[in-house]
Amino acid sequence: MREPMNYRSVFTSGLFTGQVAIVTGGGSGIGRCTAHELAALGARVALVGRKLEKLATVQAEIAAAGGTATTHVCDIREEDAVRATVQAVLTAHGRIDALVNNAGGQYPAPLASISAKGWDAVVRNNLTGGFLMARECVTQWMATDEAGEVDEKGRGQGGGAIVNIIADIWGGMPGMGHSGAARAGMLNFTETAALEWAPIRVNAVAPGWIASSGMDNYPPEMRTMIRALPKLVPLRRLGTESEVAAAIVFLLSPAAAFISGACLRVDGAAPNAKRVWPEVGSGGSTAAFDGFHLATKPKVLEG
Repeated sequence: MREPMNYRSVFTSGLFTGQVAIVTGGGSGIGRCTAHELAALGARVALVGRKLEKLATVQAEIAAAGGTATTHVCDIREEDAVRATVQAVLTAHGRIDALVNNAGGQYPAPLASISAKGWDAVVRNNLTGGFLMARECVTQWMATDEAGEVDEKGRGQGGGAIVNIIADIWGGMPGMGHSGAARAGMLNFTETAALEWAPIRVNAVAPGWIASSGMDNYPPEMRTMIRALPKLVPLRRLGTESEVAAAIVFLLSPAAAFISGACLRVDGAAPNAKRVWPEVGSGGSTAAFDGFHLATKPKVLEG
């Protein structure tokens, strides 16, 4: 019998055996990749997203690779839906050890043209939803004692780990100010939660320009700009989904047991490029790591 293809993780086999991890936005991009790596390392993964078809596809991929995943349709912007979804995960798996707060989304627009409705939609998607998911994981499981009671201040009694996915927000986010404001808020929430909820560990990962399926969601007029991005990165390339997933998995792992309230950038030093130092990198690059056996190149980068 032919062995199933599997994720080529740099982490030790069975690292998360017996653990349960929720991955929001698990139907595509970085979320899909991270879900695959966690499942390959032994975790039972709860895939959360708004579209069942996409979640079901990833669930089938994970099963084909020998892993275990369940699907949970949820609009993370809706409080009651989030509460019910976390309850459903607990019903299906009996515990929650990790939350990867990856779901999010935005659209390009200058600040002057963003309506109140558009602003609210992006902030709820990239900030409020992540807060709601984290709060419910903490109050329904991570901060409960053996009797199921929660500390009056929501502080962790048992533990667990949360990783919030933000973005390259350093120096602002021109053209996507609504998303930049929300992601910056998520970083501040991460730092606050690391204090209030300890010993639950709460960290953030800030991906830079990553060659992911999300690039194909932007309008055609952005194609030239997207294809030119590697020239603005000191490491002279785009990142891979696997490189972001590896950072997430590290922060969830025992190796990060004394890391909380931190933000790990995965951006090739792009925010460090300065106009007073016109040379961006020396022209060379590091070899890309791509352990995801099902990774595909975004269409916008082809040709």
